[in-house]
Amino acid sequence: MAYINRIILIIFILSLLIFSGNVFSQSNDKAPNLLIKYEELTSPEFIEAVIKSDSTCLIPIGVLEKHGPHLPLGTDLIDVREIALRAAKQEYTIVYPGYYFSQIFEAKHQPGTIAYSPQLILNILQETCQELARNGLKKIILVNGHGGNNHFLHFFCQIQLEGPKDYSVILFSPEDDPEVSKQISKLRQTRTGGHADEVETSMMLSHRPDLVRTEQAKNQSGRDLNRINNIPYGYTGIWWYAKFPNHYAGDGSYYNKEIGELTINSRVNQLVSLLKSLKTDKNIEQLQKKFFRESENPLETEQD
Repeated sequence: MAYINRIILIIFILSLLIFSGNVFSQSNDKAPNLLIKYEELTSPEFIEAVIKSDSTCLIPIGVLEKHGPHLPLGTDLIDVREIALRAAKQEYTIVYPGYYFSQIFEAKHQPGTIAYSPQLILNILQETCQELARNGLKKIILVNGHGGNNHFLHFFCQIQLEGPKDYSVILFSPEDDPEVSKQISKLRQTRTGGHADEVETSMMLSHRPDLVRTEQAKNQSGRDLNRINNIPYGYTGIWWYAKFPNHYAGDGSYYNKEIGELTINSRVNQLVSLLKSLKTDKNIEQLQKKFFRESENPLETEQD
């Protein structure tokens, strides 16, 4: 009888262990990997995501504008969000939904362009950053995909010093990788461009070929007309229209998916590096606090 009881006890214990293992296994299976897209997170998941991201997030910024006769209006936004999502998969962070409130007055003459007023694009980006910070995201990285934003976003970062803030805004500023540039140069068939050209067409083809109308790329000219070259040493807002009235610079009928992948992945790698450094950085926060404190009483600022 004692022998039988021992066998029953052993079976009971084994059953408990197996059951416990199944419970833990099911629990782990049910625990979802945190999503990276802001809009896809549930509210409870968002709390976890803020912690896991070390309070970082990316705002991929594009625009709605003509991209030659062959690329979609949202080219900049589609490409830059792809870069942000790839980076977030390598180094966890939260990626904000598609953001297209940008400076694009130079393309108002072309169909499909959405050009918001200067005050609106300034206010909406400021309030977006404030709301993200209120929700615990204290390191906000702007990832720009639109050339028309270059001056605007640098200005936006600069005016963050206007008053005290408990968050930091960082503009991702990628640099040309000499090795990548060399590889791209060997693959390129054209040497001019800048908008809807061989490189930008290749970028879109590398991840969204369904949106590219390559057969239409030669329907319009992307030649530089250079119509105000008689005015040296001066800058005027009409410069882009003077050069490229079709809002098309280069020739998108030439393309190579490898160029697109090289370009995108180079930026992804640099964005991942930025994310990693910001997650451990305390310097920006400390310097901002010191600056804002000194700004309140500039006469008491130590003069080293």
